[in-house]
Amino acid sequence: MIAYAVKRILTAIPVLFGVVVVVFLLPRVVLGDPCRAVLGPRATEASCEQFAAANGLDDPIWEQFTRFVGDVLTFDLGESIKFSRPVTEVLLDRLPLTIELALSALLLAIVVGVPLGIAAARWHNSPVDIGTMAFANVGVSMPIFWLGLMLSYLFAVVLGDTFLALPPTGRFSPGLTPEPFYEVWGWTVSDSGFWSGLLEFLSKFAVFNAVISAQWAGAWDAIRHLILPTIALATIPMAIIARMTRSSLLDVLGRDYVRTAAAKGARDARVVRRHALRNALLPVVTIIGLQLGLLLGGAVLTETVFVLPGIGTALFDAITTRDYPIVQGFTLVIASTYVVVNLVVDLSYGYLDPRVRLQ
Repeated sequence: MIAYAVKRILTAIPVLFGVVVVVFLLPRVVLGDPCRAVLGPRATEASCEQFAAANGLDDPIWEQFTRFVGDVLTFDLGESIKFSRPVTEVLLDRLPLTIELALSALLLAIVVGVPLGIAAARWHNSPVDIGTMAFANVGVSMPIFWLGLMLSYLFAVVLGDTFLALPPTGRFSPGLTPEPFYEVWGWTVSDSGFWSGLLEFLSKFAVFNAVISAQWAGAWDAIRHLILPTIALATIPMAIIARMTRSSLLDVLGRDYVRTAAAKGARDARVVRRHALRNALLPVVTIIGLQLGLLLGGAVLTETVFVLPGIGTALFDAITTRDYPIVQGFTLVIASTYVVVNLVVDLSYGYLDPRVRLQ
């Protein structure tokens, strides 16, 4: 198992290096001249020369790349042009909400998608199977921005006067923003330092912060604001997970050892749970890992529709205002997260399938 883990980690290193190379070239290739991409097309030659000197763009390309790699290794992603703050600070402010949204959407997709896939496989070609796959096809085809708008209209306008009403935008209702948990607990936190930064970062996870500090009104308000974006973001991965679970489980249910277990008189539920499901999980786990990476990137549309202050809205604003340090830094973080998630999925194979550990 250790040898397998080391092999997978070593394989991920060149991929991460490739991500750094692509992110480095991104603003230089896609945006063209960085000066006019940032300062606008009417920037003068003198201002562009000053901009290039201030940002080291007049250095040879290999020197720029070496400096960029060094900055990445020290978590220095530059300074945002729009916010006039380090990109790392903007990222740490926005990342907790996006993580909350992505994890809640993934949890909903797994809790609903996996049982639907199992039911469709157990009752193959039955009305349950047909209905489940019809639901999955509709879900995977539904645009997030359209679904988000429809959910907002339904739960905020149509059901606005009922107990089913849900807030369509924002993270908190006015006056219900929870205090940081360390302030509620009476902890004294300095203005700088690792531990103070960690506490501040954790306090930005709204539900976690409100629950552990017993701010129940704020916790419930944060959950209510998260319901609609979670449903909108979870619909596509839910459909994909359901389809993959059904396909994988149908393949395993046709194997000889599963038919033998059923022939010995084992109940259908026990055959599925004890003999088929675990062997069918490998492709499902792969899909779940891929969906987590996609959810972090796909949160751009969801956060924009529901006006949530996450990395999605920050990235959208940065693209429209040509704030290329934000675009570059956030793209690097999202792509690197995708690689790390896939690495974790690969390592989980060794636990789920003993044959992988023996390779």
